[in-house]
Amino acid sequence: MHRFYLPPGECQGDMLSLSERDAHHAAHVLRLRDGERVVVLDGAGQELLCEAHKKGHDHFILAVKQRSSVPPLPCQITLLQAIPKGKIIENIIQKATELGAHCIVPLLSDRVTTQLDDESAAAKAERWQLTAIEAIKQCGSAWLPKIEAPVTPKEYLARGEKFELPLVGSLQSDRRHPREYVKSFQDEKGRLPKTVCVWIGPEGDFTPAEMNAIKGSGALPITLGRLVLRSETAAIYSLSVLNYELSGA
Repeated sequence: MHRFYLPPGECQGDMLSLSERDAHHAAHVLRLRDGERVVVLDGAGQELLCEAHKKGHDHFILAVKQRSSVPPLPCQITLLQAIPKGKIIENIIQKATELGAHCIVPLLSDRVTTQLDDESAAAKAERWQLTAIEAIKQCGSAWLPKIEAPVTPKEYLARGEKFELPLVGSLQSDRRHPREYVKSFQDEKGRLPKTVCVWIGPEGDFTPAEMNAIKGSGALPITLGRLVLRSETAAIYSLSVLNYELSGA
């Protein structure tokens, strides 16, 4: 069954209308037929079963047949990701969305080569949000992660965001498996954490000053295995492990 995305404000009535871009895609790529059932996701926990009615050459009206509420994942995971070269960040956003990330914050750390001004950073964030939208349509998630505009680690730390379990991927000797921190939290609190963040550095890792600042904010160093991973692999590895550890009990 084909899936489409419409923001919550456009999903209120019993008759919905696809955007011009989605309608063109539905007509010419998906070959959507009149009367065919489709699913609409609003990115805020609503899944709508609809019946498509073609109105004109490139226009569809969707009649809502059923609304379902999908509960969020038990833990909100924020990925703080140093921006790799090229368009690799788009692949990271796609995979992070499929792995249920709640928020993705691209980082302009000292060893990141990408340079952005405020205008280009906002444009990037808008394009990356579209990447996340395509990812929820592919995987069927009813929850759309927030993709923030790029910031430096210092700027993000200055915001004072709080997480029940903050983690940072580390190559240093004091690192531990994420499972150990999750278990320690569970033993102390009698439950799994509800908010987690994980910092992933660029190729060459965070600088010592950045790592000290991140750890100084309370982030706990985690191991990503015995091998040195590329930044995008480290992100997927970390989210996969956390998904596994936080989905039980």
